Amino acid sequence: MSNDVKMVRPDTTAQEVAATLNKFRIDSVVVVQKDKPVGIVTVRDVMNRLVEEYVAPRVLTARELMSSPLNTIGLEATVQDAAKLMSQKDVRTLPVMDKGRLVGVVSFMDIAFKVPTMLSMLEESCHVSQ
Repeated sequence: MSNDVKMVRPDTTAQEVAATLNKFRIDSVVVVQKDKPVGIVTVRDVMNRLVEEYVAPRVLTARELMSSPLNTIGLEATVQDAAKLMSQKDVRTLPVMDKGRLVGVVSFMDIAFKVPTMLSMLEESCHVSQ
């Protein structure tokens, strides 16, 4: 899990979201409203909405880009729990919650590098092997 979670507000422009993703070389940002996570924007979301649909990045906001409702996992969950949930929900990043607070994110890549024995299960669900 990464504890350095980058967050944006729902009214953040897509251009600012993309700049944050590029600046920190990350694959996702969590969208928060009043300190509560309400969605996630991934590089895939940006590519699908901005590039594929030819939408100006200053026009869309994080609210319009984000995936919601947000799939999260508890701090007490195991790596196996995270991999299983990613597989079931077809997601590559899970915000980690503890007592209602966002405390980190766990990604497909975190699991792939740290627990390579789980890679085959993740590949099948996330269509990485295509």
